[in-house]
Amino acid sequence: MSGAALGVSTGAVARRLGVSPTTVRSWEQRYGIGPAVREDGRHRRWRPEDVAMLEEMCRLTSSGIPPAEAARAALAVRRRPDGDVCPDPPRTPPQPRGAEAPGSTSRARRPGSGNGLPLGEVRQECRGLARAAVRLDGPAMEALLQQALGTHGLVTAWDEVMVPTLHAVGRKWESTDNRYVEVEHLLSWHVSTALRRAAVTAPRASASGAAPVLLACLPGEQHTLPLEALAAGLAKRGLPTRMFGAAVPAAALRAAVCRSGPAAVVLWSQSRSTADTALARHMAATAFGLKGARTAPLVLLAGPGWPVRAPTAGMVRPHGLREALDVIAALYAGAGPAGEADGPAPGAGAPSHP
Repeated sequence: MSGAALGVSTGAVARRLGVSPTTVRSWEQRYGIGPAVREDGRHRRWRPEDVAMLEEMCRLTSSGIPPAEAARAALAVRRRPDGDVCPDPPRTPPQPRGAEAPGSTSRARRPGSGNGLPLGEVRQECRGLARAAVRLDGPAMEALLQQALGTHGLVTAWDEVMVPTLHAVGRKWESTDNRYVEVEHLLSWHVSTALRRAAVTAPRASASGAAPVLLACLPGEQHTLPLEALAAGLAKRGLPTRMFGAAVPAAALRAAVCRSGPAAVVLWSQSRSTADTALARHMAATAFGLKGARTAPLVLLAGPGWPVRAPTAGMVRPHGLREALDVIAALYAGAGPAGEADGPAPGAGAPSHP
């Protein structure tokens, strides 16, 4: 008999799907998602029709469908031995009363999380993204992030899908002796890719000749994703930006401000150890332009590392991505930028700070 007819082992099918063998076994034990035939009643051998069923299980759980509901739908698509296919189930299985559809704008009330991640009460898209992240399923993460951005817009996708999942993964590896580090790295890379793609596809800056917005992490600060979200939001509004990224030395920040003459400087600090109030004051006091008409940039103290107390003159502390976008956009009110709003795409369904 051919290898395909004999089937493959649980380990082999798990590698193909990007999940652990333990996950495959738990699906069988909990939901009956097992091979149709076993050799000697002991060794599991997964045939093509069984693998197709598992692939459907992965697809549905990645979309945020609860595993029990996904299992009932996946069992219905198991291929018959003669090669015929059972009728396709609905793409979204019926939800229990009180559960939200994957595209709903309200939060899911179902307890639990994606594969054990401490998510709490979040959107189902967030649960699907978490499950895909734990499975290291890059294509599924890419598709889910693009769907969230297209359906809900940048701000909601960031605040209610990306950030909760990133925080949950971070809490998981901190509480499990540094397990799941690879999950956090892969998820962060896909979130960064989705944000940069959103910025690239936005219209070119329409405030022609206007001073840019300078975005930078403070010295020693490596967390760039919130600034990438802000850069994408500014790009969608047609505003010019200069992204300097992680751990920018203080001297380089001062030089960048003097050379570019920005309208605003956004300084990100994730922890108190990187917040440099003296440097922020220096940025706010740096004037440039013609004598008699010199101006200084507005400095935005972004991130949880900054002190809670009110900032001094020339500085603001925005609470969230939307507020940061609105504060910066107000500086360009007379320049007439004509970029897109940061809501859902036309026709679509309805921080971390920066």
